[in-house]
Amino acid sequence: MILRRHFLAAPLLSQAFAQPAPTRFQYACMTLPYSAHPMERALEGIKRAGYDHVAWGVNHKDAQGRTKPALAVNAPASEAAALAQRCRDMGLEPVMMFSTVNLEAPAALDSHLRRIEQAAAAKIPFLLTFGKTTPGEYETFAGNLKRMAPAARKAGVMVVIKQHGGNTATGADCARIVREVADDAVKICYDAGNVLDYQSHDPIADIQTCWRDIRAFNIKDHRDTPKDEDCGPGFGEIDHYKLFAPVMRTGLTIPLTFENIFEPLVPRPASAEGIDALARRAREYVDTVLRGLQTQGV
Repeated sequence: MILRRHFLAAPLLSQAFAQPAPTRFQYACMTLPYSAHPMERALEGIKRAGYDHVAWGVNHKDAQGRTKPALAVNAPASEAAALAQRCRDMGLEPVMMFSTVNLEAPAALDSHLRRIEQAAAAKIPFLLTFGKTTPGEYETFAGNLKRMAPAARKAGVMVVIKQHGGNTATGADCARIVREVADDAVKICYDAGNVLDYQSHDPIADIQTCWRDIRAFNIKDHRDTPKDEDCGPGFGEIDHYKLFAPVMRTGLTIPLTFENIFEPLVPRPASAEGIDALARRAREYVDTVLRGLQTQGV
């Protein structure tokens, strides 16, 4: 016999089991803040700052002070695999790399296909890309994403676009592109700092238009006053409690890639040790936000 209280409880239990699981966040510092230092020193500092994951930046200075790509577009896939192994030997799992090529560029498709091959060899799940900061050439932009998506899916790499002005000015713009491409290999890496910086648009309202398509975040903040300047999380005007609230229960693993960790208004640290300290502070701030939201059952 079914008791009345069991009958009444059944819909509630069904709703509870239907709830998405909590999101698993990965804290990954980019090597980008260490661009004035060798890659090896960047990796050492990121690990020292308490990170277990890393995202490769764009350029680094070598021991002789020469600027070199973190990984050249034309580098063999074996070079990407070797760099990834260096990271893992230091206890850092690489989760993202830059395409470094705008999606409207003449050679964008071939360059992105090489990047996908590199990412696959390195077992890096996310390739970050975007276009010019000014609008235009939308068909080229979207068409290149459509053409590379099957190769990315086959390689086990997700191409993520982020807010960068132009065709990807806002989360709503990015969501429109994701819908048009219509392939699970192309999703969004949300950059709240760029939404506020490039567009003077509220990222808290904007993220509501696209959070279901978000698979990663670029962590940076922004201030409009007393100076228009990007900065590390918690130093700017973005409320990160409100920013992360929509994505707390996605059931996904979402990397948080720390792109800007610097203090506003003051000069950036001259020493790598100063960058280490800011990398740790940024991670601790975001961790405080997420732990707070988790305790509230958000």
